Amino acid sequence: MEIGAKTDIGEVRDRNQDAYFISSSVSHPLFIIADGMGGHKAGEIASNMVINVMSTQLKEELKKSVLDDEDIQNKIEDSIAIANEKIYKKSLEDEKFSGMGTTVTLAYERDGRIYIGHVGDSRAYILRENTFYQLTRDHSLVEELMRNGSISKEEAKNHPQRNIITRAVGTSEDIEVDIIVKKRYKNDILLLCSDGLSNMLSDDEIKEVLLGSPSMNKACEDLVKLSKNKGGFDNITVLAVKF
Repeated sequence: MEIGAKTDIGEVRDRNQDAYFISSSVSHPLFIIADGMGGHKAGEIASNMVINVMSTQLKEELKKSVLDDEDIQNKIEDSIAIANEKIYKKSLEDEKFSGMGTTVTLAYERDGRIYIGHVGDSRAYILRENTFYQLTRDHSLVEELMRNGSISKEEAKNHPQRNIITRAVGTSEDIEVDIIVKKRYKNDILLLCSDGLSNMLSDDEIKEVLLGSPSMNKACEDLVKLSKNKGGFDNITVLAVKF
C-alpha cells in the first residue's frame, strides 16, 4: 500500500479550513478528509473536531478482530453521529461558532473491502485499471438540480449556488450518513478530496495525473498545483492510496 496526501490554502482564502487524517494501521487503514465552514475560526475548528472525534472513536471500535459488514458500517455511522453532536453543541455555546459545520468523507479498508462514510460534498473516487469514477454522491444543491434534470453537468460547474451543501456535520441535531461498500482490488487507487480540487479539475484531468505519476505523493502535489494554476479559489486537500 502506498499513500500520498497534501493540503493547501489555495490562492484566495486567508485560512485553511480543510483537514485530513491517515491512520498508522497497515492491516486496517483509515483515511478521513473534512472541509469546514463558518466564520472566524469556526470552519477550521469544525473540520479538526470531526477528524479528532472520529479517528479516536474508530481507532478503538475498529480494532476488534471479529467485525462483520454491518458492524463496521454501524461503527462508522455512529462515529459521525457522535462528531455531529459535539460540533453542534459547540456551535450553540458561542455566537461566533453559530452555523459552524464540516463535510466529512472517510475510507476504511478491511479484508479486501473499502467502507466509505460520507456527508457533504467532499468526494471519494476510485481508479481501477483505466476506469476512474466517483464513489460518493455530493450532498449539494447543484447535485439535486442535476438529478431532477433542472441543470446539466456543465451548467452545474458554473452555477451561482454550486457551493451550497444540503448536508453537513454539526449544523443540526440530526445527521444522515451515506455508507458505501466496495470490493477492493490490487492496484486500485482510492482518492479522497475536498471540493477545492473537484471544482477546479475534471475527472479526466484527475485521472490523467494519477495514471502519469510515479508516486502517490507526487500525484497529490501535481493535483494541488494544477488546481492552484486554474485559480485555487478554495482550500485544496487530496489524499491518494494505491492498494
